[in-house]
Amino acid sequence: MYKTPDGKEVFVLDCHTHFWDGSPENQRNVHGKQFIDCFYAYHAALSPKEELWEKARFEKQTVDQVYRDLFIDGPDDMAIIQSTYLKDFYKEGFSSIERSTQLADVNPGRFIVNGSFDPRDGEKALEYIHYMKETFDIKGVKMYTAEWNGDSKGWKLTDPSAYRCFELCQKLGIKNIHVHKGPTIRPLSKDAFAVGDVDDAATDFLELNWIIEHCGLPRLDDFCWIATQESNVYGGLAVALPFIHSRPRYFGEIISELLFWLGPDKILFGSDYAIWTPQWLVEQLWAYQIPEDIAQERGVQLTDEIKEKILGLNAARLYDIDVAAKRAELAQTPVRIAAE
Repeated sequence: MYKTPDGKEVFVLDCHTHFWDGSPENQRNVHGKQFIDCFYAYHAALSPKEELWEKARFEKQTVDQVYRDLFIDGPDDMAIIQSTYLKDFYKEGFSSIERSTQLADVNPGRFIVNGSFDPRDGEKALEYIHYMKETFDIKGVKMYTAEWNGDSKGWKLTDPSAYRCFELCQKLGIKNIHVHKGPTIRPLSKDAFAVGDVDDAATDFLELNWIIEHCGLPRLDDFCWIATQESNVYGGLAVALPFIHSRPRYFGEIISELLFWLGPDKILFGSDYAIWTPQWLVEQLWAYQIPEDIAQERGVQLTDEIKEKILGLNAARLYDIDVAAKRAELAQTPVRIAAE
């Protein structure tokens, strides 16, 4: 839980975290190295100097490291671990549901583990969705439309094979669809992360919540025009938030556009751990004020009430979390001391 400088306790649900293995031992080929190296370049370029990690720590974390970074040194009450397999690049997958569930099982009540699937796998994709629901009772999935699969270098949310999968998700109650629509990562294609397919998918599957991670950057304008007309489209702040440190005025432009078009109830906090850790992001967000000229031009404010919604209350609503009950539950199981 984050305690503000004036003593207010704020519930933090970190919507975009990973438990990945990008180590050389798990890299299948040069593309696996390119991918984690690109992640590390984002980490190095946008982090405060005191938050920079050594490469080996960045490539692969232990259970206790994750716990410490999020809940002891960090302000998170809960975190959603997103699955991203990238099996063309990594022998055991980059961030698999099985590995992440092992982390969650050691830390009851702290994690929500989301699955993933690839519609290009056809019938096997449908079988895998059933497996994830029956085995892990997932409430959400992470979609990575630029992921490679053999000769294919990407897919669209509107592909017929994808619609079959979303129909099944809707039927099984897997209602939160997190979609990477943001910056590219080498060697993936930037165009495969374009936001245009969100429009039709959100319209055709109104019972699903479409959480667009990275709020479409660098296509913020396109994303906002889509999200303002689709009541079930939300913006995730992962990747956008670190600009609060490196380019604070640019972040003011981003958050003011999101507030103008989407409103305060459809924006979700995500640290994008382990590219960044949540402590400094939450601290800087709480202290941040939109530059006056930007705020006046858009007619928006970033109040403490709005910050509380962004940091946890909005996501809690999507995942049916009773915040008061969760706080009481966590108070009975205080943060354990992780190993060094």
